[in-house]
Amino acid sequence: MPLGLVALAIGGFGIGLTEFVIMGLLPEVAADFGVTEAAAGWLISGYALAVVVGALGLTAATTRLPRKPVLMGLLVLFIVGNALSALAPTYEAMMTGRVIAALCHGAFFGIGSVVAAGLVAPEKAAGAIAVMFTGLTAANVLGVPFGTFLGQQFGWRSTFWAIAVIGVLALIGIAALVPALHRDGPAPSLRRELGAFRSGQVWLSLLVTVLGFGGMFGAFTYIAYTLTEVSGFDATAVPWLLVLFGAGLVVGNWVGGRLADRSIDGTLLAFIGALVVVLALFAWLASSPIATVVLLVLMGAFGFGTVPGLQSRIMRYAASAPTLASGANIGAFNLGNALGAFSGGVGISAGLGYTSPIWAGAIITLTALAVMAVAALTARRAERADAANAHRADAATSSDSPEREPAASVA
Repeated sequence: MPLGLVALAIGGFGIGLTEFVIMGLLPEVAADFGVTEAAAGWLISGYALAVVVGALGLTAATTRLPRKPVLMGLLVLFIVGNALSALAPTYEAMMTGRVIAALCHGAFFGIGSVVAAGLVAPEKAAGAIAVMFTGLTAANVLGVPFGTFLGQQFGWRSTFWAIAVIGVLALIGIAALVPALHRDGPAPSLRRELGAFRSGQVWLSLLVTVLGFGGMFGAFTYIAYTLTEVSGFDATAVPWLLVLFGAGLVVGNWVGGRLADRSIDGTLLAFIGALVVVLALFAWLASSPIATVVLLVLMGAFGFGTVPGLQSRIMRYAASAPTLASGANIGAFNLGNALGAFSGGVGISAGLGYTSPIWAGAIITLTALAVMAVAALTARRAERADAANAHRADAATSSDSPEREPAASVA
Protein backbone atom coordinates (compact mmCIF):
# COMPACT_ATOMS: atom_id res chain seq x y z
CA MET A 1 0.00 0.00 0.00
CA PRO A 2 1.46 3.43 -0.93
CA LEU A 3 2.46 5.44 2.14
CA GLY A 4 0.71 8.42 0.61
CA LEU A 5 -2.61 6.72 1.36
CA VAL A 6 -1.63 6.55 5.03
CA ALA A 7 -0.92 10.28 5.04
CA LEU A 8 -4.29 11.01 3.46
CA ALA A 9 -5.94 8.81 6.07
CA ILE A 10 -4.26 10.83 8.84
CA GLY A 11 -5.74 14.00 7.38
CA GLY A 12 -9.11 12.30 7.10
CA PHE A 13 -8.87 11.28 10.77
CA GLY A 14 -8.48 14.86 11.96
CA ILE A 15 -11.19 16.24 9.71
CA GLY A 16 -13.58 13.41 10.59
CA LEU A 17 -13.00 14.06 14.27
CA THR A 18 -13.92 17.72 13.84
CA GLU A 19 -17.13 16.83 12.06
CA PHE A 20 -18.38 14.03 14.28
CA VAL A 21 -17.08 14.58 17.82
CA ILE A 22 -19.47 17.44 18.55
CA MET A 23 -22.40 15.03 18.30
CA GLY A 24 -21.29 13.30 21.49
CA LEU A 25 -20.65 16.67 23.18
CA LEU A 26 -23.82 18.43 22.02
CA PRO A 27 -25.49 18.44 25.48
CA GLU A 28 -22.37 19.95 27.10
CA VAL A 29 -21.95 22.59 24.38
CA ALA A 30 -25.65 23.53 24.53
CA ALA A 31 -25.51 23.90 28.31
CA ASP A 32 -22.32 25.99 28.21
CA PHE A 33 -23.69 28.48 25.70
CA GLY A 34 -27.24 28.40 27.10
CA VAL A 35 -28.92 27.39 23.82
CA THR A 36 -31.53 24.77 22.93
CA GLU A 37 -30.79 21.33 21.49
CA ALA A 38 -31.98 22.48 18.06
CA ALA A 39 -29.77 25.59 18.19
CA ALA A 40 -26.78 23.49 19.22
CA GLY A 41 -27.57 21.22 16.29
CA TRP A 42 -26.89 24.15 13.97
CA LEU A 43 -23.22 23.85 14.90
CA ILE A 44 -23.46 20.61 12.92
CA SER A 45 -25.69 21.96 10.15
CA GLY A 46 -23.63 25.14 9.82
CA TYR A 47 -20.46 23.08 9.53
CA ALA A 48 -22.04 20.89 6.87
CA LEU A 49 -23.26 23.85 4.80
CA ALA A 50 -19.81 25.45 5.00
CA VAL A 51 -18.34 22.20 3.70
CA VAL A 52 -20.55 22.53 0.62
CA VAL A 53 -19.27 26.07 0.00
CA GLY A 54 -15.65 25.03 0.48
CA ALA A 55 -16.05 21.88 -1.60
CA LEU A 56 -17.16 23.89 -4.60
CA GLY A 57 -15.45 27.25 -4.08
CA LEU A 58 -12.01 26.16 -2.89
CA THR A 59 -11.85 23.19 -5.27
CA ALA A 60 -12.72 25.43 -8.21
CA ALA A 61 -10.25 28.11 -7.10
CA THR A 62 -7.38 25.61 -6.82
CA THR A 63 -8.04 23.65 -10.03
CA ARG A 64 -4.79 24.75 -11.70
CA LEU A 65 -2.61 24.44 -8.58
CA PRO A 66 -0.46 21.42 -7.63
CA ARG A 67 -2.51 19.11 -5.45
CA LYS A 68 -0.02 18.45 -2.65
CA PRO A 69 0.50 22.14 -1.66
CA VAL A 70 -3.27 22.63 -1.84
CA LEU A 71 -3.85 19.75 0.58
CA MET A 72 -1.29 21.25 2.98
CA GLY A 73 -2.90 24.70 2.78
CA LEU A 74 -6.30 23.22 3.51
CA LEU A 75 -4.93 21.59 6.66
CA VAL A 76 -3.62 24.98 7.85
CA LEU A 77 -7.17 26.33 7.50
CA PHE A 78 -8.41 23.33 9.47
CA ILE A 79 -5.98 23.99 12.34
CA VAL A 80 -6.95 27.66 12.58
CA GLY A 81 -10.68 26.88 12.66
CA ASN A 82 -10.35 24.35 15.45
CA ALA A 83 -8.18 26.67 17.54
CA LEU A 84 -10.87 29.35 17.22
CA SER A 85 -13.53 26.84 18.29
CA ALA A 86 -11.51 25.95 21.37
CA LEU A 87 -11.18 29.64 22.31
CA ALA A 88 -14.77 30.65 21.45
CA PRO A 89 -16.33 32.81 24.21
CA THR A 90 -19.81 32.79 22.60
CA TYR A 91 -22.05 30.60 20.48
CA GLU A 92 -21.49 32.91 17.51
CA ALA A 93 -17.71 32.67 17.86
CA MET A 94 -17.98 28.90 18.07
CA MET A 95 -20.00 28.87 14.85
CA THR A 96 -17.32 31.01 13.17
CA GLY A 97 -14.60 28.54 14.12
CA ARG A 98 -16.71 25.63 12.89
CA VAL A 99 -17.31 27.34 9.54
CA ILE A 100 -13.59 28.11 9.03
CA ALA A 101 -12.62 24.52 9.81
CA ALA A 102 -15.38 23.23 7.54
CA LEU A 103 -14.18 25.15 4.48
CA CYS A 104 -11.23 22.78 4.06
CA HIS A 105 -13.27 19.59 4.48
CA GLY A 106 -14.87 19.14 1.08
CA ALA A 107 -11.87 20.27 -0.93
CA PHE A 108 -9.53 18.03 1.08
CA PHE A 109 -11.55 14.87 0.54
CA GLY A 110 -12.43 15.80 -3.04
CA ILE A 111 -8.83 16.44 -4.08
CA GLY A 112 -7.61 13.65 -1.81
CA SER A 113 -9.89 11.15 -3.54
CA VAL A 114 -8.36 11.98 -6.91
CA VAL A 115 -4.85 11.74 -5.45
CA ALA A 116 -5.65 8.42 -3.74
CA ALA A 117 -7.04 6.95 -6.97
CA GLY A 118 -3.91 8.12 -8.81
CA LEU A 119 -1.62 6.22 -6.44
CA VAL A 120 -2.93 2.80 -7.50
CA ALA A 121 -4.06 0.91 -10.60
CA PRO A 122 -7.45 1.99 -12.00
CA GLU A 123 -9.20 -1.25 -10.99
CA LYS A 124 -8.20 -0.61 -7.36
CA ALA A 125 -9.42 3.00 -7.20
CA ALA A 126 -12.45 2.37 -4.95
CA GLY A 127 -10.29 0.42 -2.52
CA ALA A 128 -7.72 3.24 -2.41
CA ILE A 129 -10.44 5.78 -1.72
CA ALA A 130 -11.72 3.50 1.03
CA VAL A 131 -8.23 3.52 2.61
CA MET A 132 -8.26 7.32 2.68
CA PHE A 133 -11.73 7.31 4.22
CA THR A 134 -10.49 4.81 6.81
CA GLY A 135 -9.15 7.89 8.58
CA LEU A 136 -12.69 9.17 8.75
CA THR A 137 -13.97 5.89 10.14
CA ALA A 138 -11.06 5.61 12.60
CA ALA A 139 -12.06 9.04 13.86
CA ASN A 140 -15.37 7.50 14.86
CA VAL A 141 -13.92 4.32 16.37
CA LEU A 142 -11.10 5.95 18.34
CA GLY A 143 -11.32 9.71 18.07
CA VAL A 144 -14.98 10.46 18.72
CA PRO A 145 -15.34 8.26 21.82
CA PHE A 146 -12.03 9.50 23.24
CA GLY A 147 -12.88 13.09 22.30
CA THR A 148 -16.29 12.78 23.95
CA PHE A 149 -14.70 11.30 27.07
CA LEU A 150 -12.04 14.02 27.09
CA GLY A 151 -14.69 16.71 26.74
CA GLN A 152 -16.84 15.26 29.53
CA GLN A 153 -13.86 15.05 31.89
CA PHE A 154 -11.96 18.27 31.11
CA GLY A 155 -14.50 20.40 29.26
CA TRP A 156 -15.47 20.28 25.61
CA ARG A 157 -12.83 22.92 24.70
CA SER A 158 -10.04 20.46 25.51
CA THR A 159 -11.35 18.23 22.72
CA PHE A 160 -10.97 20.96 20.12
CA TRP A 161 -7.44 21.74 21.30
CA ALA A 162 -6.61 18.06 20.83
CA ILE A 163 -8.08 18.19 17.31
CA ALA A 164 -5.89 21.19 16.44
CA VAL A 165 -2.81 19.20 17.51
CA ILE A 166 -3.92 16.27 15.33
CA GLY A 167 -4.20 18.75 12.45
CA VAL A 168 -0.57 19.70 12.92
CA LEU A 169 0.46 16.03 12.84
CA ALA A 170 -1.62 15.49 9.70
CA LEU A 171 0.08 18.44 8.03
CA ILE A 172 3.49 16.92 8.73
CA GLY A 173 2.30 13.56 7.39
CA ILE A 174 1.04 15.08 4.12
CA ALA A 175 4.31 16.96 3.65
CA ALA A 176 6.42 13.87 4.23
CA LEU A 177 4.45 11.04 2.63
CA VAL A 178 2.26 12.30 -0.22
CA PRO A 179 4.22 12.45 -3.50
CA ALA A 180 3.97 15.41 -5.83
CA LEU A 181 2.05 13.65 -8.61
CA HIS A 182 2.31 14.91 -12.18
CA ARG A 183 -0.99 15.43 -13.97
CA ASP A 184 -1.57 13.49 -17.17
CA GLY A 185 -3.38 14.84 -20.18
CA PRO A 186 -4.23 18.47 -21.00
CA ALA A 187 -3.74 21.28 -18.52
CA PRO A 188 -6.64 21.50 -16.05
CA SER A 189 -9.21 24.21 -16.55
CA LEU A 190 -12.32 25.28 -14.68
CA ARG A 191 -14.36 25.09 -17.91
CA ARG A 192 -13.42 21.44 -18.39
CA GLU A 193 -14.19 20.66 -14.74
CA LEU A 194 -17.60 22.31 -15.00
CA GLY A 195 -18.25 20.36 -18.19
CA ALA A 196 -18.48 17.18 -16.12
CA PHE A 197 -21.80 18.44 -14.73
CA ARG A 198 -23.45 18.04 -18.14
CA SER A 199 -23.82 14.35 -17.32
CA GLY A 200 -27.20 13.34 -15.92
CA GLN A 201 -25.53 10.48 -14.06
CA VAL A 202 -23.33 12.97 -12.19
CA TRP A 203 -26.43 14.79 -10.93
CA LEU A 204 -28.19 11.56 -10.01
CA SER A 205 -25.10 10.44 -8.11
CA LEU A 206 -24.99 13.73 -6.20
CA LEU A 207 -28.67 13.40 -5.28
CA VAL A 208 -28.16 9.85 -4.01
CA THR A 209 -25.29 11.11 -1.88
CA VAL A 210 -27.38 13.92 -0.36
CA LEU A 211 -30.33 11.68 0.46
CA GLY A 212 -28.40 8.55 1.43
CA PHE A 213 -26.05 10.27 3.86
CA GLY A 214 -28.77 12.67 4.98
CA GLY A 215 -30.86 9.72 6.11
CA MET A 216 -28.12 8.31 8.31
CA PHE A 217 -27.30 11.71 9.78
CA GLY A 218 -30.95 12.38 10.45
CA ALA A 219 -30.61 9.57 12.96
CA PHE A 220 -27.04 10.18 14.13
CA THR A 221 -27.04 13.94 14.80
CA TYR A 222 -29.11 13.64 17.97
CA ILE A 223 -27.93 10.14 18.89
CA ALA A 224 -26.69 11.24 22.34
CA TYR A 225 -30.25 12.25 23.25
CA THR A 226 -31.72 9.07 21.80
CA LEU A 227 -29.31 6.87 23.74
CA THR A 228 -29.88 8.62 27.08
CA GLU A 229 -33.53 9.67 26.88
CA VAL A 230 -35.05 6.74 24.95
CA SER A 231 -32.73 3.76 25.30
CA GLY A 232 -32.00 4.52 28.95
CA PHE A 233 -28.19 4.59 28.84
CA ASP A 234 -26.21 6.77 31.22
CA ALA A 235 -24.38 9.72 29.64
CA THR A 236 -21.05 8.13 30.56
CA ALA A 237 -21.90 5.17 28.32
CA VAL A 238 -22.29 7.35 25.21
CA PRO A 239 -18.55 7.39 24.28
CA TRP A 240 -18.35 3.59 24.40
CA LEU A 241 -21.52 3.20 22.39
CA LEU A 242 -19.96 5.49 19.79
CA VAL A 243 -17.02 3.08 19.67
CA LEU A 244 -19.45 0.40 18.48
CA PHE A 245 -20.93 2.76 15.91
CA GLY A 246 -17.41 3.55 14.72
CA ALA A 247 -16.59 -0.15 14.46
CA GLY A 248 -19.56 -0.48 12.12
CA LEU A 249 -18.21 2.39 10.02
CA VAL A 250 -14.82 0.71 9.64
CA VAL A 251 -16.28 -2.63 8.60
CA GLY A 252 -18.80 -1.03 6.26
CA ASN A 253 -16.17 1.20 4.63
CA TRP A 254 -13.81 -1.75 4.08
CA VAL A 255 -16.46 -4.11 2.72
CA GLY A 256 -18.17 -1.40 0.67
CA GLY A 257 -14.90 -0.40 -0.99
CA ARG A 258 -14.06 -3.92 -2.07
CA LEU A 259 -17.57 -4.73 -3.28
CA ALA A 260 -17.73 -1.44 -5.19
CA ASP A 261 -14.60 -2.44 -7.13
CA ARG A 262 -16.72 -5.32 -8.46
CA SER A 263 -20.07 -3.58 -8.93
CA ILE A 264 -20.64 0.02 -7.87
CA ASP A 265 -24.38 0.21 -8.55
CA GLY A 266 -25.14 -3.24 -7.17
CA THR A 267 -23.27 -2.45 -3.95
CA LEU A 268 -25.02 0.89 -3.52
CA LEU A 269 -28.49 -0.57 -4.07
CA ALA A 270 -27.84 -3.33 -1.53
CA PHE A 271 -26.34 -1.08 1.14
CA ILE A 272 -28.90 1.72 0.83
CA GLY A 273 -31.76 -0.79 0.91
CA ALA A 274 -30.33 -2.42 4.04
CA LEU A 275 -29.93 1.00 5.67
CA VAL A 276 -33.63 1.75 5.17
CA VAL A 277 -34.53 -1.44 7.04
CA VAL A 278 -32.02 -0.79 9.84
CA LEU A 279 -33.25 2.78 10.43
CA ALA A 280 -36.89 1.71 10.55
CA LEU A 281 -36.08 -1.05 13.06
CA PHE A 282 -33.94 1.34 15.12
CA ALA A 283 -36.76 3.88 15.39
CA TRP A 284 -39.19 1.12 16.37
CA LEU A 285 -36.92 -0.64 18.88
CA ALA A 286 -34.94 2.29 20.32
CA SER A 287 -36.38 1.70 23.80
CA SER A 288 -34.59 -1.67 23.90
CA PRO A 289 -30.93 -1.27 24.95
CA ILE A 290 -29.88 -4.56 23.32
CA ALA A 291 -31.59 -3.78 20.02
CA THR A 292 -30.12 -0.27 20.12
CA VAL A 293 -26.56 -1.58 20.40
CA VAL A 294 -26.98 -3.99 17.48
CA LEU A 295 -28.76 -1.51 15.24
CA LEU A 296 -26.28 1.27 16.04
CA VAL A 297 -23.47 -0.92 14.67
CA LEU A 298 -25.48 -1.86 11.57
CA MET A 299 -26.45 1.76 10.94
CA GLY A 300 -22.78 2.70 10.83
CA ALA A 301 -21.84 -0.27 8.65
CA PHE A 302 -24.51 0.15 5.97
CA GLY A 303 -24.48 3.96 6.11
CA PHE A 304 -20.74 4.40 5.63
CA GLY A 305 -20.40 1.36 3.37
CA THR A 306 -21.89 3.53 0.61
CA VAL A 307 -19.10 6.13 0.73
CA PRO A 308 -16.43 4.46 -1.50
CA GLY A 309 -19.06 3.50 -4.07
CA LEU A 310 -20.64 6.95 -4.16
CA GLN A 311 -17.26 8.65 -4.52
CA SER A 312 -16.12 6.19 -7.20
CA ARG A 313 -19.39 6.57 -9.12
CA ILE A 314 -19.10 10.33 -9.35
CA MET A 315 -15.49 10.01 -10.54
CA ARG A 316 -16.48 7.40 -13.16
CA TYR A 317 -19.10 9.63 -14.78
CA ALA A 318 -16.85 12.70 -14.53
CA ALA A 319 -13.72 10.85 -15.65
CA SER A 320 -12.45 13.60 -17.95
CA ALA A 321 -12.48 16.21 -15.14
CA PRO A 322 -12.99 14.49 -11.78
CA THR A 323 -11.58 17.00 -9.28
CA LEU A 324 -14.47 19.46 -9.02
CA ALA A 325 -17.07 16.69 -9.30
CA SER A 326 -15.31 14.77 -6.56
CA GLY A 327 -15.30 17.85 -4.35
CA ALA A 328 -18.95 18.47 -5.16
CA ASN A 329 -19.77 14.96 -3.98
CA ILE A 330 -18.07 15.64 -0.64
CA GLY A 331 -20.20 18.76 -0.48
CA ALA A 332 -23.23 16.59 -1.21
CA PHE A 333 -22.35 14.34 1.73
CA ASN A 334 -22.39 17.35 4.00
CA LEU A 335 -25.49 18.86 2.43
CA GLY A 336 -27.05 15.55 3.41
CA ASN A 337 -25.67 16.03 6.93
CA ALA A 338 -27.33 19.43 7.11
CA LEU A 339 -30.59 18.00 5.77
CA GLY A 340 -30.52 15.21 8.34
CA ALA A 341 -29.69 17.54 11.25
CA PHE A 342 -32.40 19.99 10.15
CA SER A 343 -35.09 17.32 9.75
CA GLY A 344 -34.20 15.80 13.12
CA GLY A 345 -34.31 19.21 14.80
CA VAL A 346 -37.73 19.92 13.30
CA GLY A 347 -39.10 16.67 14.69
CA ILE A 348 -37.71 17.32 18.17
CA SER A 349 -38.92 20.94 18.19
CA ALA A 350 -42.38 19.73 17.17
CA GLY A 351 -42.48 17.51 20.25
CA LEU A 352 -42.28 14.22 18.34
CA GLY A 353 -39.59 12.84 20.62
CA TYR A 354 -36.01 11.69 20.21
CA THR A 355 -36.90 8.84 17.85
CA SER A 356 -38.35 11.27 15.29
CA PRO A 357 -34.91 11.98 13.74
CA ILE A 358 -34.52 8.24 13.08
CA TRP A 359 -37.94 7.98 11.42
CA ALA A 360 -37.09 11.03 9.30
CA GLY A 361 -33.81 9.40 8.36
CA ALA A 362 -35.57 6.22 7.25
CA ILE A 363 -37.89 8.20 4.97
CA ILE A 364 -35.03 10.22 3.46
CA THR A 365 -33.00 7.04 2.85
CA LEU A 366 -35.96 5.35 1.17
CA THR A 367 -36.04 8.27 -1.25
CA ALA A 368 -32.32 7.77 -1.87
CA LEU A 369 -32.97 4.12 -2.72
CA ALA A 370 -35.58 5.13 -5.32
CA VAL A 371 -33.21 7.64 -6.94
CA MET A 372 -30.38 5.08 -6.97
CA ALA A 373 -32.64 2.56 -8.69
CA VAL A 374 -33.44 5.12 -11.40
CA ALA A 375 -29.74 5.98 -11.79
CA ALA A 376 -28.73 2.33 -12.11
CA LEU A 377 -31.52 1.57 -14.59
CA THR A 378 -30.77 4.53 -16.85
CA ALA A 379 -27.03 3.79 -16.72
CA ARG A 380 -27.64 0.17 -17.76
CA ARG A 381 -29.90 1.24 -20.62
CA ALA A 382 -27.28 3.73 -21.83
CA GLU A 383 -24.59 1.05 -21.74
CA ARG A 384 -26.78 -1.33 -23.76
CA ALA A 385 -27.55 1.40 -26.28
CA ASP A 386 -23.85 2.22 -26.64
CA ALA A 387 -23.03 -1.47 -27.12
CA ALA A 388 -25.77 -1.83 -29.75
CA ASN A 389 -24.55 1.25 -31.61
CA ALA A 390 -20.99 -0.05 -31.56
CA HIS A 391 -22.16 -3.41 -32.88
CA ARG A 392 -24.09 -1.76 -35.73
CA ALA A 393 -21.07 0.39 -36.57
CA ASP A 394 -18.85 -2.70 -36.72
CA ALA A 395 -21.38 -4.48 -38.91
CA ALA A 396 -21.60 -1.51 -41.28
CA THR A 397 -17.81 -1.35 -41.53
CA SER A 398 -17.64 -5.05 -42.35
CA SER A 399 -20.33 -4.83 -45.04
CA ASP A 400 -18.55 -1.92 -46.74
CA SER A 401 -15.27 -3.88 -47.03
CA PRO A 402 -14.67 -5.54 -50.48
CA GLU A 403 -14.92 -9.32 -50.41
CA ARG A 404 -11.79 -11.24 -51.23
CA GLU A 405 -11.82 -13.28 -54.45
CA PRO A 406 -11.18 -16.97 -53.90
CA ALA A 407 -7.63 -18.04 -54.60
CA ALA A 408 -7.04 -19.78 -57.94
CA SER A 409 -6.52 -23.50 -57.78
CA VAL A 410 -3.19 -24.96 -58.77
CA ALA A 411 -3.33 -27.68 -61.42
